[in-house]
Amino acid sequence: MADALFHSPKTHGFVRVAAATPVSHVGDPRANGQEHVALIRQAGEQGVDLMVFPELSLSAYAIDDLHMQAALLDEVERQIAVVAEATAEADVVAVVGAPIRNGDALYNCAVVIGAGEVLGVVPKTYLPNYREYYEKRWFAPATARAEDVIALNGETVDFAPGLLFEAVNRPGFVFSVEICEDYWAPLPPSTRAALAGARILLNLSASNIVIGKADERAMLSASHSARTLSAYVFAASGWGESTTDLAWDGQATIHELGSKLAEGERFATDSHLTIADVDVDRIGLDRLRNGTFAECARNEGEAATVVPFMAREDHEASELIRPLDRFPFVPDDAGRLDQDCYEAFNIQVQGLMRRMTATGARSLVIGVSGGLDSTQALLVACRACDRLDLPRTNILGFTMPGFATSDGTKSNAWALMTALGVTGAEIDIRPAAEQMFKDIGHPYAEGQPVHDITFENVQAGLRTDYLFRLANQHKAFVLGTGDLSELALGWATYGVGDHMSHYNVNGGVAKTLIRHLIRWVAAGDLIGAGARDTLHAILDTEISPELVPAKDGVIQSTEGTVGPYALNDFFLFYISRFGMTPSKVAFLAHQAWGDAGAGHWPANTPDDEKVEYDLATIKGWLRKFLIRFFQTAQFKRSALPNGPKVVTGGSLSPRGDWRAPSDGNARVWLDELEANVPD
Repeated sequence: MADALFHSPKTHGFVRVAAATPVSHVGDPRANGQEHVALIRQAGEQGVDLMVFPELSLSAYAIDDLHMQAALLDEVERQIAVVAEATAEADVVAVVGAPIRNGDALYNCAVVIGAGEVLGVVPKTYLPNYREYYEKRWFAPATARAEDVIALNGETVDFAPGLLFEAVNRPGFVFSVEICEDYWAPLPPSTRAALAGARILLNLSASNIVIGKADERAMLSASHSARTLSAYVFAASGWGESTTDLAWDGQATIHELGSKLAEGERFATDSHLTIADVDVDRIGLDRLRNGTFAECARNEGEAATVVPFMAREDHEASELIRPLDRFPFVPDDAGRLDQDCYEAFNIQVQGLMRRMTATGARSLVIGVSGGLDSTQALLVACRACDRLDLPRTNILGFTMPGFATSDGTKSNAWALMTALGVTGAEIDIRPAAEQMFKDIGHPYAEGQPVHDITFENVQAGLRTDYLFRLANQHKAFVLGTGDLSELALGWATYGVGDHMSHYNVNGGVAKTLIRHLIRWVAAGDLIGAGARDTLHAILDTEISPELVPAKDGVIQSTEGTVGPYALNDFFLFYISRFGMTPSKVAFLAHQAWGDAGAGHWPANTPDDEKVEYDLATIKGWLRKFLIRFFQTAQFKRSALPNGPKVVTGGSLSPRGDWRAPSDGNARVWLDELEANVPD
């Protein structure tokens, strides 16, 4: 794959859509046609594949009985031909609103136009006739049509609600159309269209504005895209519509799987586009995973007429036009981040509370290293004891220095235990480790500085041995500390503390989120202000297992071995949650991390965490992630202790979201990466 192809969103299953908001000219189809042509040309220049205009956009909506005038209807049909010519020049599929005659009836229609011709016409299903609406005075509903074809400008095309328009040259690019009131029906036509295979749902609307209605529309678009596992593009009438009795805001929104991708300016007085790249590949993968969607499609779905078309095939390199979090487990919006931290922390706390009440345990044993994971687990333990009315002294925290434990982490561990009021103790594991080295004949016992995997795991294993036996002694249970990111990478010694425990509160929390959870706790008053300075000191400490002594002043670095957790969490999210190909994950990672303007930083992210990665670096670390995730780490995940799921799609428990053979291999993912990502 050439570099340009790799860097094109279209290569990776994205469809660029636009909600068009033209200035409306009341009862003047020629002027409206000119507005349409100008926006179609603009869309073509910006690489748009598919665009939708408001309801009755060629005639204007609020013209009442003028809809019954032959001269106006004739001009509308002439302007459809003008618009069709513009779509051929711009290589864009445009969906425009128009009053269309068929036999002796008039229909409120969406006219789908591409490559210079009308592809199909969709009549409005539900006509509002209440409050300010009076559409049945002029229009017939879709159910009144006598046949499923219509002659328009010399062409005979499909004429029915629920038509599916499918790009024969772009897999997954399938869309359907509904019109305004259809959206408010208990069962919108687009629901059945989605069940039939439409991944993009379009709405041409002339919804007038009153206080609070914009929020209602956004809620409907978000919820409908979530429920139908689709993208929903909404375009409402704006400036220029008649304000005889109503007003218009020109709301334009694009949602995907419940999330807002783009929102246009409301109450604007000029014609404009709201553009976003919709991930139809991701929508398909989500539907693939959702058995309920497939079963509903079997039970409730109906056969739909499919209209094939050719979509534009340019694969020019371009920036992705959609929000893309560098940290998918950590929202970049401050309010949402606060809410997520509140929920994550309380999920952990309640999970631990329930396990303690179920087992009758009144004490906990935890190894406190002065690192991120044990800190978060200890904070959760403190809050759980507070809510159970147990003294924090029932938490038995042990720091267990080994051959590479630094003064900084050891002092942080003690400062944290003291500030939180838990029962702290210290066990020096070095004498026991030296005895084990001697017993097994390890070279270290003979004075040789051999810092191999045995040297590391003797220390890790002894710490776990002490914790479990201490739990026996004190009628307590061992609280685990290993996090989701470590489980994904297999960065845990089998059977020791970051892998095995009686209950692990961190197993569903990614490392990047743990950082923000600790910041969130430090900023609040759930635990007490006394630990605040220590928490910040722990956040400022480099992540290290501290099992090998520093060499030339350089400590053992976790991220130097397994890669930056920021990238690993990015890889994990898109591979485990959606099953995306490695090449697409690399493309997204490069879009997010390749330069400072392509993504956003979560609130309160320190400057030293705001780094960038080029494609070669991303590819290198992704290659290592794939080997670890698919080939070398699964046997550890197959034997995990219990712990609460915290983030969507983020459980690697064999009883949760992820099940895989322990003896698999990574070949197919590595081959795909090498074949499709340039060096």
